[in-house]
Amino acid sequence: MMNGYERRKQKKMEQIFSASIELFFKYGFQKVSVNEIAHKANVSPATIYNYFGTKEQLYTDSLMDWLDKQLAQYEDILNSRLSFFEKTKKIMLLESKNLKILADEFPNIPSSDSRRLIQMMDGYNEQKVVPFFKKFVALGKQEGYIRKDQSEEMMMRYFTMFQNELVRNWEGSNQKRITENMDHLMELFFYGVAGRAQPQE
Repeated sequence: MMNGYERRKQKKMEQIFSASIELFFKYGFQKVSVNEIAHKANVSPATIYNYFGTKEQLYTDSLMDWLDKQLAQYEDILNSRLSFFEKTKKIMLLESKNLKILADEFPNIPSSDSRRLIQMMDGYNEQKVVPFFKKFVALGKQEGYIRKDQSEEMMMRYFTMFQNELVRNWEGSNQKRITENMDHLMELFFYGVAGRAQPQE
């Protein structure tokens, strides 16, 4: 159980993460000051330095926290009562939006930190994204949407291929069209160009 102090600290951390990710994503790392984040988060700059030490560390921790929150959304979708077809559609749309955000964000990363951050992202993928994807594939196989003989690695590459196409087209004016075309894309994703009326048993 968390005591009062830990609860207050947790709440402040949430406020800081929320404020910093909003400002960093909007204006980029260089243009945002710790004072501005503190003001938006309703805490003192001293509190931020106390918790994170440096602005770079705050940036890294905020990004990791944001990634955790996105993954939690994917988990919720995977655990929902939607059909596997609908789950895949929702996860793919959300992931495209998030990858676009990250792609726009990466040029803003402090150059001194970029290598470290890329290593952390790789580690994050290994530890958290890959296990999630394995669950996703296992469920797809169980429900007859993914062939039993498909390897996880092959499915991941296949998923990424579709994903890249979505991200490439994810510019303002196209978002609506992508969402409208999503069902067709999902048909292709699951049944290929030959098509198949229903998932295999």
